[in-house]
Amino acid sequence: MKRINEPAGDTGFPVYQCRLPVSRKTNEYCTDLLSRHLKKTGSHWRRPAPGRIVVIVLTVLRHDQRIADMAGDNQVGDTTVRRWRDELISLLAAHAPRLDRACKRIAKRGG
Repeated sequence: MKRINEPAGDTGFPVYQCRLPVSRKTNEYCTDLLSRHLKKTGSHWRRPAPGRIVVIVLTVLRHDQRIADMAGDNQVGDTTVRRWRDELISLLAAHAPRLDRACKRIAKRGG
């Protein structure tokens, strides 16, 4: 048996579309955060733009989309999407207020 590693016929690129219930402000905030991080670390080699990376990661997190599906649909590896996910989560966590401070702030407001 001969093994063939090419797609059958002219299949073209798969298209993945979903409605992502995330505000534009959230998307812009995450994109800005990732852009500043990439500029600070000197990591300009990434193929997709930071905004595209954010959409992929938010789709995985918010829409509960499988990492393998998002990786395949965007021509990147599973490990790459996992790394992007972990990177964005750590960037967001670094800018989040500490829990004790957030609870004190809520208590002062009568919550």
